Amino acid sequence: MTPDLLSGLVLFAFVSSITPGPNNLMLMASGANFGFRRTVPHMLGVAIGFTVMVTVMGAGLAGLFEFYPVSYTVLKVVSVVYMLWLAWKIAKAAPPDGSRRSTAPMTFLQAAAFQWVNPKAWAMALTAISAYSPGHTLGAIALVALVFGAVNLPSVGSWTVIGQQMARLLTNPRRLALFNWTMALLLVASLYPVLAGH
Repeated sequence: MTPDLLSGLVLFAFVSSITPGPNNLMLMASGANFGFRRTVPHMLGVAIGFTVMVTVMGAGLAGLFEFYPVSYTVLKVVSVVYMLWLAWKIAKAAPPDGSRRSTAPMTFLQAAAFQWVNPKAWAMALTAISAYSPGHTLGAIALVALVFGAVNLPSVGSWTVIGQQMARLLTNPRRLALFNWTMALLLVASLYPVLAGH
């Protein structure tokens, strides 16, 4: 990989990892509700899960969509249903009366598995492999995955820190409930490109 291509990959990985999307919105909500330390497994699940996803996509899974276009439609439907369910969970994380339900932050495995139904993660992985993996050699695929792994963790971690800092303003149960509902609605809004067919 040439230095120009590598720098382009690093920039793409940073921009796509730091901008709002399902992972970052859920991490911000988790940081606000559970704090940084309890959200670490969620963050690691996102970073490592996405790195594995890029590797598997580069190894040939992306070709599945070319041969079986209906599989992409199935993925979209499953993604939308699952993300609507997650949005509901986020909205109900802090009930208006201030009592805590038996909610818990997302686990490492849940966060890693979520990458496979996250439309933004699919778009990022497909673009990264297509644009920054010349020849789709094992070395090029591994480099793309490693760059994303290195850039993704601090990027998603920053959203957790933002959520944790916002928790200071969300000590009132009503404000916390409003925050959670807002995060849930933003998560649903992030589905627009999927539903619009982009």
